[in-house]
Amino acid sequence: MGPSSRAPDRARTPLRALQQRLHYRFTDEALLERALTHRSYAADHNERLEFLGDSVLGLGVAHMLYQALGSGAEGDLSRLRAQLVRQDSLHRLALDLGLPPLLRLGEGEMRSGGQRRPSILADALEAIIGAVYLDGGHAPADALVRRLFEQVEISPAMSAAAKDAKTALQEWLQGRKMQLPRYEVARVLGAAHRQTFEVVCQVAELGLDALGEGASRRAAEQAAATSMLEKLQNRP
Repeated sequence: MGPSSRAPDRARTPLRALQQRLHYRFTDEALLERALTHRSYAADHNERLEFLGDSVLGLGVAHMLYQALGSGAEGDLSRLRAQLVRQDSLHRLALDLGLPPLLRLGEGEMRSGGQRRPSILADALEAIIGAVYLDGGHAPADALVRRLFEQVEISPAMSAAAKDAKTALQEWLQGRKMQLPRYEVARVLGAAHRQTFEVVCQVAELGLDALGEGASRRAAEQAAATSMLEKLQNRP
């Protein structure tokens, strides 16, 4: 077999390795390629798949919570679902799957570090879930969601942890007689109709700051507060 016939197969090897990590083999591999394609790269990008995958993910996580927490109130279940599917969580899962080098980005996004941007990685993961749903139906997509979250121990104690992050951070600081945190918008990225906000949360007395990202300033502040709480909990 000559070099030219081997080249296409080598080019698809990373996609096949990803499918092994997903425990799902695509019938239409073009769906997976589209799921990894950012709008900066091509007109045939992943935003529609992301829209679909977001709903499939939400349903899958809601079903998991419903089964695991039979006595959970609706409000608690909603907060827990929001906690599990927030950008931070999806970003970590995308890194675990090794998505950064597989993303197809335009030159500008590549130069600005788009392969590691939490919002882009979280969107790509949702798009992959949507692609699995289109390719194989609900059962394999639901199975993928369950595999992604299989390391998460779902218990009633999670309800307390699902409290609004800004409130939880404020209570943590007030309980130690510290000043309230300060939130500042660091950057606003993207077009006006699809902006991403980056917010820095600062705890001056401890000399700590944490970055959060979201589709609105409020969401970015919540993400920054969550990151700050994680830093505080991991301090010696």
